[in-house]
Amino acid sequence: MTNYIRAVMLRATYTALADGCTYGEIPGFENVTAQADTLEQCRHDLVEALEEWIFSRMTRQLPVPEVDGIHLPVKEMM
Repeated sequence: MTNYIRAVMLRATYTALADGCTYGEIPGFENVTAQADTLEQCRHDLVEALEEWIFSRMTRQLPVPEVDGIHLPVKEMM
């Protein structure tokens, strides 16, 4: 999963907001966003948001997109 998260994070985009905060999002990953006072904190928060998104999708047995040839299989949970 670590390689998957790294690959996804390479797609992240960041925007400096007028109030000095940084906004980050990952194109193609709906609702995976973060906003923080610094770029470093925004990246950290975005990784956490991505991890939560993956967990949510997998626990509901929903697929996650393949990224750079990395596929996370969705396994049926008992």
